[in-house]
Amino acid sequence: MNAKINLVLLAALVACALSVVSAQYKARHLFIDLESLQQQARQLDIDWAQLQLDQSTLGKNARIEQIARTDLNMTPLTPARTQYLTEGAK
Repeated sequence: MNAKINLVLLAALVACALSVVSAQYKARHLFIDLESLQQQARQLDIDWAQLQLDQSTLGKNARIEQIARTDLNMTPLTPARTQYLTEGAK
């Protein structure tokens, strides 16, 4: 009788030990995944800040005017080049 109880307790002990090992293994992998995702989040924050900087740089009026002059061959509007249209009498 005592031997049966010892065997049952031994089996329960082995099962508990295996479940602890399994839980630690899963926790370790979850921690590794968490660290990886946190690194990705930090990288995305850096990329977002860089994109915001690029957007502010690309949207400056001086840059737009320079591209309009060089790439599109546009010139500034002067009063001498302005044509006014008037409505004719009906």
